[in-house]
Amino acid sequence: MSDDQPDLAPEDRKIITLARSARARNGVPEGAAVRDETGRTYVAGTVALESLKLSALQTAVAMAVASGAKSLEAAAVVTASDAVAETDRAAVRDLGGPDAPILLAGPDGALRGTVAAG
Repeated sequence: MSDDQPDLAPEDRKIITLARSARARNGVPEGAAVRDETGRTYVAGTVALESLKLSALQTAVAMAVASGAKSLEAAAVVTASDAVAETDRAAVRDLGGPDAPILLAGPDGALRGTVAAG
């Protein structure tokens, strides 16, 4: 990931880096990470089973909920897509509220933009 984004907070750089690593390590289309209200992070890749299909961001949110998170501070998704899917925004919104930021980064880890979950 490039360091030419000085206005990106270190904790936000961290979740982008974790999401990028999950994508590369698992060889999946997307990697995601979310940070809960206590600062814990949950990292996931796309799930594509015959009977279960979840995006990386949906999986990361589910992991946070299953671990007892009450809210989200931020989310990141690393993808080749130019947009965050509405289903992903809805999952983040359910736990983080409409103002929860979702950092959208490309496969190289460069931030493409930030969108609100709402």
